[in-house]
Amino acid sequence: MTVKEKKQEKERPKYNMWQNTMYMLGKAWKVRKSVIWLCLLLVIIGLAGNVVELFLVPAVLQKVEIAKALKELLLTIIGFYVLSMFFAAGKVYVNGITNFGRIEVRLDILRDLQRKMAITSYPNTESAEVRQKLEKANRALESNIAATEAVWKTLQEILLNVLGFLTYLMILSALDGYLLLVVIATAVISYMVNHYVTEWGYRHKEEEEKYINRLMYVRKRAEDAKLAKDIRIFGMRDWLESVYSSAMRCYQAYLQRREMVYMVASGADVVLSILRNAIAYIYLVTKAINGGLSAAEFVLYFSAISGFTTWILGILNSIYTLHKHSVDISQVREFVELPEPFLFEEGEPLQVVTGMDYEIQLKNVSFRYPGAEKDTISHMNLTLHPGENMAIVGLNGAGKTTLVKLLIGFYDPTEGKVLLNGVDIRKYNRRDYYQLFSGVFQQFSLLSVTLAENIAQSPTDIDKERVEECVKKAGLWEKIQLLPQKLDTHLGKQVYEDGVEFSGGEVQRLMLARALYKGAPMIMLDEPTAALDPIAENDIYMKYNEMTKGKSSVFISHRLASTRFCDRILFLEAGRIVQEGTHESLMATGGKYAELFEVQSKYYREEGVQNEEGEAR
Repeated sequence: MTVKEKKQEKERPKYNMWQNTMYMLGKAWKVRKSVIWLCLLLVIIGLAGNVVELFLVPAVLQKVEIAKALKELLLTIIGFYVLSMFFAAGKVYVNGITNFGRIEVRLDILRDLQRKMAITSYPNTESAEVRQKLEKANRALESNIAATEAVWKTLQEILLNVLGFLTYLMILSALDGYLLLVVIATAVISYMVNHYVTEWGYRHKEEEEKYINRLMYVRKRAEDAKLAKDIRIFGMRDWLESVYSSAMRCYQAYLQRREMVYMVASGADVVLSILRNAIAYIYLVTKAINGGLSAAEFVLYFSAISGFTTWILGILNSIYTLHKHSVDISQVREFVELPEPFLFEEGEPLQVVTGMDYEIQLKNVSFRYPGAEKDTISHMNLTLHPGENMAIVGLNGAGKTTLVKLLIGFYDPTEGKVLLNGVDIRKYNRRDYYQLFSGVFQQFSLLSVTLAENIAQSPTDIDKERVEECVKKAGLWEKIQLLPQKLDTHLGKQVYEDGVEFSGGEVQRLMLARALYKGAPMIMLDEPTAALDPIAENDIYMKYNEMTKGKSSVFISHRLASTRFCDRILFLEAGRIVQEGTHESLMATGGKYAELFEVQSKYYREEGVQNEEGEAR
């Protein structure tokens, strides 16, 4: 198999058009059955209205030809118009009420997608390939014209066009078969021309998205409130405008090329339409002159030929559109069914018991990120004992955060095992395993809800006394007492006008309170005081033993002075433990820990002297 064939095989959707159609019908049957029935009703109304319009003029002409009374002629006209208005009004009404059900079905699929993203294995959240799949799946769900909602209109049009084609074929069956072949042939050629144009746009879709993404990126950066100060201080407005203008020129050049292709295709379509209508007109005129057609029949057949062409094009275009919808729907289904590297419900259950001792052991563990040339963690053996406070220090890139993620179970090792009380954690339901941990990480999630809800991570059944206790331990109590609604104050201004904005240090304290509220047997802290000033940081350290009493904890920090209160300190370098011990033993031993500690101490001493000199002056 060639590289191109392998690429095509890889890009081929998992589900075909028929399977995705049945999937959408199944969803609708489960969520809102009326979507299907209303779709069928719209087809019936649409076909009936079209037939009424087709026979309106011929029926009136027939009355005129046979010199019927004016009253009967008027009644015929009124009757047809009443029917036409009835079907038109019915179509508008049914279209209006069917939108609610179609939106509900799309939102149900969107919930499936969001649920998958919220519970998927952690490595999937960091995978560029998975994120690309998520982006494609979201495009099929993001609006009313997205595939998961637009597909109903397409299915409706396919059925309507097929029934219309059969109806008009019966009407035109009295004419010469060669005429029908000419009509069909010109319609198919016209479709192929339009299909080429559509395919041109589809083939260049990534190019168009590239230009649009550039424009949107610059626009979002320019509107980002977080960058407002930089834009003004550094005079970035002109630079941003030039970048935007450059991207716009590229996009305009693309649009000119696209419109040129569209113009040529439209010209070809006009030529085919003129040719088809001319042949039909000549045929019908000849037949009428020879006495084979009345004026009413002439108008009926000529209108039917045009309509017949429309049905043919409608069938072909609708099937092509359904195929495109199917590709998008398949991408949604493939993401929702994305295989998980971890066991969840199918794994062994793990009940977290309060007061029970838990020990985590890394046994000859190595970990390498996908695509990396070397291991981030290499052949590490480590045990976190029950109730132990352990610190992990080292320079950037030493593997500190990766080690914590291995302990927590966010990653599985590429070699070796992570054991919980002697059992490989890969056997357990990974969600149950996560209940063992509370954590404060460098990246965190905050919602525009109340402070209490952010801490408890729940909108109901909040233990207010426990929240207050955790807030006090985290050193945030005095700040919250100054707020108008105390713990019921909303965080952020994205949703609520009365929301408050916290500083980086205050947010870190809030995250610490959240970790304490969960009350898990183990606490993982990745630079939890990075945004705090030295006094606030020291306050946290003084309370650390109280906060972690009866729990195991792992503390990552760049500031070696902050690790003195820990029972054991690991110094990492290139994914290996190069030194291990208490602060006192490591300082007595010398080596890299003592060297780095001395460098940092010297920096703080020099900074303190400078501050004193500045104050003296």
